[in-house]
Amino acid sequence: MSTSALDTLDLGDPATFADHDLDGFWRTLRDTAPMHWNPPLDGRRGFWVLSRYDDIMTTYRDDVNFTSERGNVLVTLLGGGDAGAGRMLAVTDGHRHHELRKILQRVLSPRVLNEVAQTVRVNTRQWIREAVESGGCDFAEQIASRIPMTTISNLLGLPEQDRDYLLSLTKTALSADDEDVDEVDSEMARNEILMYFMDIVEDRRESPGDDVISMLIASSIDGVPLSDEDIVLNCYSLIIGGDETSRLTMIDCVHTLAAQREQWRRLKHGEVAVETAVDEVLRWASPTMHFGRSVVRETELHGVRLRPGEIVTLWHASGNRDERVFARSEVFDLGRTPNKHLAFGYGPHFCVGSYLAKVEIAELLKALRDFTTGFEPTDEAARIRSNFLTGFSTMPVRFDPDHSGLKEVDR
Repeated sequence: MSTSALDTLDLGDPATFADHDLDGFWRTLRDTAPMHWNPPLDGRRGFWVLSRYDDIMTTYRDDVNFTSERGNVLVTLLGGGDAGAGRMLAVTDGHRHHELRKILQRVLSPRVLNEVAQTVRVNTRQWIREAVESGGCDFAEQIASRIPMTTISNLLGLPEQDRDYLLSLTKTALSADDEDVDEVDSEMARNEILMYFMDIVEDRRESPGDDVISMLIASSIDGVPLSDEDIVLNCYSLIIGGDETSRLTMIDCVHTLAAQREQWRRLKHGEVAVETAVDEVLRWASPTMHFGRSVVRETELHGVRLRPGEIVTLWHASGNRDERVFARSEVFDLGRTPNKHLAFGYGPHFCVGSYLAKVEIAELLKALRDFTTGFEPTDEAARIRSNFLTGFSTMPVRFDPDHSGLKEVDR
């Protein structure tokens, strides 16, 4: 790809990702322009683009020269900041971030989530079994949308009848299933999620339970209880993060395995460990295409002087394909090891829900392995539109049943 072609692609525009295959673009950036400037366009600010794995890691580690507190995704960085800064974990730094993270890690630790993991297993196997026995389904809508939303809603103690409503909001908040959804619709969806949790927190203060929201209400930092706003913002973060990454990764997993028959065969015949396969599925999908930082102190990278206030974006979509780190990076290899992908970020802001996401993807792989001999799309999958998330909104598939697996009683 020529230098002039690089300058015509605007990474701030969701249409760029819907209309272009960017593999060649990212490869050219990694090779020739590791510090790429995305110029101001359509009233949006310009920003720096990091495409190499090592540069992304360096920036994630550096909480002296860079901050998350002015936003961590393009929609807020370009919009002038994040209303949750200093209160929501993802856009809080320093001591308060450390203390808030400790609170959330207590409830999202592997030890605490063992019971949750068992429920994920039961639900996933039931829904995959039903889909296989009926011949097929829209995997995106009927399975991938249900597993993470059910899991995170159970953790938060949310009523079952609210889950379809919340799913529709999370799907609109940072992406869109079609061109008719614009940034105004997305902002309204984000506000509706916040208002929803305001009501839930109010109810939970009067009638606490054993759920995450009740635990947050009972928590404090430096002796000061978390405010309603603190709790609402972190519930927003948990519902968005708990739904989007897992859902989009699962959909991409089925899409990729349907096309990569040899990798499916390796999984089906137990030639690769499920845990190893999960990491490659995450690397390959890279559902969160980027995170961002703002420069707080003048610093330098690749000979480029970065000045306070400038925006730097870290592109997992490129770093997870970096030939300097991943041998045969363009190959989907379920046996890939080591596999230090960036799907969950890195450093102080490494995703607190990573264990749960891996459990969900692992249970999906096991259920597919046990109950089907294969699967294939029955129609073209529709891509979402976003400059932050990537993946599919629909995935119609037909399953070939594994009759011996379906006869087994789940232990």
